[in-house]
Amino acid sequence: MFHKIMLLNGPNLNMLGIRQPEIYGRTTLADIESRFTEKAKALGFSAECVQSNSEGALIDAIQSCYGRIDGIVLNAGAYTHYSYAIRDAIASVSLPVMEVHLSDIHAREEFRHISVIEPVCKKQICGLGEDGYYIALEELIRDYVD
Repeated sequence: MFHKIMLLNGPNLNMLGIRQPEIYGRTTLADIESRFTEKAKALGFSAECVQSNSEGALIDAIQSCYGRIDGIVLNAGAYTHYSYAIRDAIASVSLPVMEVHLSDIHAREEFRHISVIEPVCKKQICGLGEDGYYIALEELIRDYVD
């Protein structure tokens, strides 16, 4: 039986490839989900991909992981910076969560330097573009291989 990883993307990530290509590139969310799923499968895992602009739907997706998902790769979008509800949902499921940002949040506007979810995440990966997703996946899976 495969272990299972969830790729969870928040607000506006469905706009990848369209908005601010100088920051986010031309890769679409569908491209990322496809590559993420393929990479997970090659590493012996299955992947479930979810995207929502709704804070409540993201919380529901996180809570649905309990008992059926082994880890989460999460790009919470704008909610990263202020959603204590998402932070609490992550803490409640007691799963390893890798926080991903395509851009370097520490080099952007001051309010984007803060991630309220970071304390409940295993690690934050930022500034690596699309590669951040795959690095996060590999680090989560390494826990099951080591």
